[in-house]
Amino acid sequence: MAAKIEPLMTVDDLDTMPDDGNRYEIMEGELFVSRAPGLPHQLVITNIIGCFLRYLEKNPIGRIVTTPGLILSRHSGVIPDLVFYSHARGDEIIWHERLNAAPEIVIEILSPGRENLARDRVAKRKLYDKHHVKEYWIVDIENRSVEIYRLANQSLELHATLRNNDELTSPILPGFGCALSKIFEN
Repeated sequence: MAAKIEPLMTVDDLDTMPDDGNRYEIMEGELFVSRAPGLPHQLVITNIIGCFLRYLEKNPIGRIVTTPGLILSRHSGVIPDLVFYSHARGDEIIWHERLNAAPEIVIEILSPGRENLARDRVAKRKLYDKHHVKEYWIVDIENRSVEIYRLANQSLELHATLRNNDELTSPILPGFGCALSKIFEN
């Protein structure tokens, strides 16, 4: 008896998805669908952008972008919550109005639900690891924490879990600092 093998989806298949308010992402050929994030999610994104914009006004080294199309391979196209890329890296990775390679920093805000948590903590982390994202930040609204994964030894490794009054910093952003209390402000 022969097993039925499903064909892998490609990023070209994303263009055929309905315009129904859902997020369609493909990771390693598998389709993932999620709903638009809620208000707490959006408020945290706004707060993180504020921290970045204050920093980038004084240090114009790159850009922070919300929900960009990020194509990492023929079989992997995702929509991270936020990405940071330097101007030099932008010149290398922007093509046809999309990012077509790993930016320096990818930020995902966890959405409630077991499938959402597994997607961001496992599937996306593995994908960003494979494509050598330099830093991956997982923002957990419920626990008011941020996990920082950094590329080390060709792999994204947990560098720190920040909580309470810790300050978010990054070697990619010299002089950047943002108190976690600012990120989780309502």
